[in-house]
Amino acid sequence: MATKDDYVSEIEAIQKRKVALSKNEDEGSPEQPTDGEARVGLGQEGHYDQEIYGGSNSKFAGYVTSIAPNEQEDDDEVEDVNAALLGKRQTYTAPAAVLNDIPQSDESYDPFAETRAQPILNREDQYRRQRLQRAISPARHDPFADGGKTPDPQLAQYKDVMTHQALTKEEREIRSKISEKLKSGDVHVNGNAKAVQPNAAPAQRERKRRWDATPTPDAPKKRMTWDQADASTPGHAPTPLRWDETPGRPKGGETPGAMVTPGQSTRMWDATPGHATPGATTPGHATPGIGGTPSASVRKNRWDETPKTERETPGRNIGWAETPRADHGDESERIPGGTSKRKSRWDLTPAAATPGSQTPGSATPVFTPGGTPSAFTPKSGMGTPGSLGTPSLFTPSGVTPMGTKAMAMATPTPGHLMSMTPEQLQAWRWEREIDERNRPLSDEELDGMFPEGYKVLQPPAGYVPIRTPARKITATPTPMGGSTGFHIQVEDKSMKGITDQPTGNLPFLKPDDIQYFDKLLVEVDESTLSLEEQKERKIMKLLLKIKNGTPPMRKSALRQITDKSREFGAGPLFNQILPLLMSPTLEDQERHLLVKVIDRILYKLDDMVRPYVHKILVVIEPLLIDEDYYARVEGREIISNLAKAAGLATMISVMRPDIDNMDEYVRNTTARAFAVVASALGIPSLLPFLKAVCRSKKSWQARHTGIKITQQIAILMGCAILPHLRNLVEIIEHGLEDEQQKVRTITALALAALAEAATPYGIESFDSVLKPLWKGIRTHRGKGLAAFLKAIGYLIPLMDAEYANYYTREVMLILIREFQSPDEEMKKIVLKVVKQCCGTDGVEPQYIKNEILPPFFKHFWNQRMALDRRNYRQLVDTTVEIANKVGSAEMVQRIVDDLKDENEQYRKMVMETIDKILVNLGSADIDHRLEEQLIDGILYAFQEQTTEDIVMLNGFGTVVNTLGKRVKPYLPQICGTVLWRLNNKSAKVRQQAADLISRISIVMRTCQEEKLMGHLGVVLYEYLGEEYPEVLGSILGALKSIVNVIGMHKMTPPIKDLLPRLTPILKNRHEKVQENCIDLVGRIADRGAEYVSAREWMRICFELLELLKAHKKSIRRATVNTFGYIAKAIGPHDVLATLLNNLKVQERQNRVCTTVAIAIVAETCSPFTVLPALMNEYRVPELNVQNGVLKALSFLFEYIGEMGKDYIYAVSTLLEDALMERDLVHRQIASAAIGHMSLGVYGFGCEDALNHLLNYVWPNIFETSPHVIQAVMSAIDGMRIALGPARLLQYCLQGLFHPARKVRDVYWKVYNSIYIGAQDSLVPSYPRFYNDEKNQYLRYELDYVL
Repeated sequence: MATKDDYVSEIEAIQKRKVALSKNEDEGSPEQPTDGEARVGLGQEGHYDQEIYGGSNSKFAGYVTSIAPNEQEDDDEVEDVNAALLGKRQTYTAPAAVLNDIPQSDESYDPFAETRAQPILNREDQYRRQRLQRAISPARHDPFADGGKTPDPQLAQYKDVMTHQALTKEEREIRSKISEKLKSGDVHVNGNAKAVQPNAAPAQRERKRRWDATPTPDAPKKRMTWDQADASTPGHAPTPLRWDETPGRPKGGETPGAMVTPGQSTRMWDATPGHATPGATTPGHATPGIGGTPSASVRKNRWDETPKTERETPGRNIGWAETPRADHGDESERIPGGTSKRKSRWDLTPAAATPGSQTPGSATPVFTPGGTPSAFTPKSGMGTPGSLGTPSLFTPSGVTPMGTKAMAMATPTPGHLMSMTPEQLQAWRWEREIDERNRPLSDEELDGMFPEGYKVLQPPAGYVPIRTPARKITATPTPMGGSTGFHIQVEDKSMKGITDQPTGNLPFLKPDDIQYFDKLLVEVDESTLSLEEQKERKIMKLLLKIKNGTPPMRKSALRQITDKSREFGAGPLFNQILPLLMSPTLEDQERHLLVKVIDRILYKLDDMVRPYVHKILVVIEPLLIDEDYYARVEGREIISNLAKAAGLATMISVMRPDIDNMDEYVRNTTARAFAVVASALGIPSLLPFLKAVCRSKKSWQARHTGIKITQQIAILMGCAILPHLRNLVEIIEHGLEDEQQKVRTITALALAALAEAATPYGIESFDSVLKPLWKGIRTHRGKGLAAFLKAIGYLIPLMDAEYANYYTREVMLILIREFQSPDEEMKKIVLKVVKQCCGTDGVEPQYIKNEILPPFFKHFWNQRMALDRRNYRQLVDTTVEIANKVGSAEMVQRIVDDLKDENEQYRKMVMETIDKILVNLGSADIDHRLEEQLIDGILYAFQEQTTEDIVMLNGFGTVVNTLGKRVKPYLPQICGTVLWRLNNKSAKVRQQAADLISRISIVMRTCQEEKLMGHLGVVLYEYLGEEYPEVLGSILGALKSIVNVIGMHKMTPPIKDLLPRLTPILKNRHEKVQENCIDLVGRIADRGAEYVSAREWMRICFELLELLKAHKKSIRRATVNTFGYIAKAIGPHDVLATLLNNLKVQERQNRVCTTVAIAIVAETCSPFTVLPALMNEYRVPELNVQNGVLKALSFLFEYIGEMGKDYIYAVSTLLEDALMERDLVHRQIASAAIGHMSLGVYGFGCEDALNHLLNYVWPNIFETSPHVIQAVMSAIDGMRIALGPARLLQYCLQGLFHPARKVRDVYWKVYNSIYIGAQDSLVPSYPRFYNDEKNQYLRYELDYVL
């Protein structure tokens, strides 16, 4: 009898078979019979080799087997090219494997993605992205303008802002209470409330709410100034909270075009970035579904109505610049009146794109960032503030138009272009081109194609053409490849007025910029525009040039916008610049340029900027927390200039509301901005305000921000806080005992920052906080304790030795307890405090050895600490600091065995610590046993590396160099390791081995291992054929170090073999190779030139000329020095001929380096060997050559100094000629040469020649070129030294009181220069003025002395 288990096992077997059968069917192969023969069952289709034919076992494969219940249209119209090519097919074509091998272009692949500049948004974290959610606030009333007249009711005042903030805070608190009650289930139904009919119209279920109630005609509500809307507009939509979203950027970083329809509130917030459309707000043209609500709900047949282009899809929030997608789900759309209309696939019939349906008059205008009305900016509806997303003007479902779907947007208006996303714009361009190719031929074109004799037949009477429904026409896919055969492209006249690039001399407009610069796309007669519109257009052009233009274009636009900033006015400027800075697609370079614009115009606008201070701060404050250092510096610079322009009172009144903002991000950036204001206007001016804020009783957020401001001031200003230290400590000390934990924490951190800034002074100012801090470290745990410990850690180094010792012992008990804390942040702070305590005078080494080291090594020196980079760094620093107290042997002994640990990162940490300890303290107290362990450990660690790291190399080099002679027994083993690694197949290993040779070669010399070094030299010589330039550079460096220590005569291989091998390597363009090779060649030329023939040196000379083009200065410097060594070895004439010939080249850098080389040759081989040839070369009538000769003379006299006395008369005539040359550069270089010459010959009796040359130099003082003026002033200064100030004063006096101001200015400049340099020497030289009735000029005492 069968048991239950038998049934179960039988069922399981059947199920397994069914699964196997279905799996085989899915894979396209019927189950194989047991005898191995493949058979085809009755009613089954034969199978083919899938490898060859592709295809499928099922004839229904690829068919849709069911109709979607929600009737949502699939995306199957737009077939991906790859899917079409590689998908299942019913025909036999090439094998799938072959098709897979054909490289298919991925549509989304961008070949320039790596090199293209990324927008800032891509590298920002979630916290920093909150900047996009802040509102650009409206202009505020300036209480200091026009003598404090009655404020404009349109402008927000301080009182309004504070009232609004209080309301926002209250709202947030109530909402949080409601959500808490909802979670806990404490919300009860109010019995007095009227029951709401579920299917009632929205008008009947309206509730009275406090913040978002829609004003009705029956109950007019007093609105704030920025809520004033155009009351005449029908269908006033619910207004979003005025602070809730950045205009044009609701809730996040979405499409930065403001989403306001004329029916909505156009409040002050929205006015900043808006283009209103005049004439478009006609009541009759309100968009259905967004404007007024019909009184009754009329049920319509879905087949009766012509589907409209849906301006929005409620509930679909699509991110900015994201491709809109059709959400396949049961979507229903609200029709005004309460009926719910299901979205059907039949609704997507494209409406005929008649010109009337796409004219600006009937489109819903929206506000785009800009500021003045434009008749050309109708945008996609997005009527209510809640409906965000990519504009879907042309695609009812929100799908990015591709192929035929874009037919509806065949002739978009300029306004439509503006509202397209970059993807839609691209699709429109493609469609425009394809439609042009596929349009029907006109009668004229057909006449041109057919020969004579054809005529057009009339259609028969009664013939009615088939009218294909629009949906069927557009359902036919447009061939993406274009029409076949030859086709003459005809310019489409109908599209003339529409363009996606501005006309005129303007840079390329990116798709992302269109919403900001849309008005430039429409050509208008500027004379018909109002003055405001003209200004706006001009600013827009200048900003586009600055943002996207070429450097010259950018420079001139920046100058224009700066010079005309007061004429443009602060409002129009900031209304366009600030929305641009909030753009989510902004790149670093663009932001830098726009910030530069703000910086420049702030200087010009000065106090006109006051109403816009908060706007600017909203945009600039996020720069203060940017990860880019230069962005932070720019942000500080702007806020500093803003504070100076607007004044302290305005800054405080504008930023005060943000101090206790509910949003932590706003409070953080405001605190940093306040610190910048304090540094700009002085700490004392901010102290009273800071004191009041830190003692605020109304909100802990204000106290927290006030104390954070103090912390940021300390971080920003450093030791400049010392004069105000006591005041700052007194202001924040009460925060240590605040009831709010966050306030206590920030106070401790602020005290730590103050103590760090004041180091090593100011302990007296902290007397009052020591006791609360001490109490705090005993009562706190976690983050609070970490902050208190940090404060104590920064205070202990300020104390006297006696107190420091006492406090260290006390705090160490808590620190040792916290050694075992699992929190990474706590570990970091504990290590920092231990480092500070152990580094303080008064803490005894014995105490550290006994009390701190055992738990310290137990809890911190483990593999886990090596994994976190910040803890790793802190642990190494702390260990090195302790070693400075207790000695190197004590610390090295404890960690030396860990050099053989299995974890490589941990070994690296140990090596770095030993490296730093030995660099600081040397190896004097390391005994023989420890020395053996050390060498053994570093050899093991060095050989066991998997990734070659500079840490291991540095550590090895330091240990060997520190041990010195003691390392001799281990050198054979070390060299064996190096030689073995030089032969490794990995380039990195070879490079590291060569680098190690250059580190230890000096020690090998000390240990007298010359034979070993000779062997290494030969091996390195054999490796000069290395293919990797990095490795070759290291090999040359190793050879250089060996040549340096072993000497030329003992070098193996001999120098005569080595140098010819180096000559071709000089051609290598890699900087490391060039630098090491030229150093080695220079060393041989200096020390062992006699081992090499003169011909080889000349060959090297020609190679060296190429090295003068190198980018790296050290390479060029080594090259010109090498010319000197070679000239010394083989005589100057051949080398000089080569160099003088090189003066004819075009490249300036090459010529300058050549002149330096000539001067060095002259210095090395005496000037008389060079000067004749050099002066002869000046006769060549070529500017470059003559300038080169003068430059060479300039360097020559600079280098030879007092030897110049023998050559000054020889070159005087040449310099005279140069100083009379029309070319500015001749006079400039000649003046520079005279400056150097006069300083060299001072005191050698050459005054006659110098005075003669001064007469030629002096007329050049009126030159305007800054370079010439600099050279002339340098020459005059040199003459002041050589000829004495009296002679120069005589030249000066003739022009000091000249009637022309420009002449006087120059002479006074020269006189000031002489006066600064020789004030006392001028006294005897002043002219004598005789006394008159009023003044006594005679100096009698001085006459006695003289």
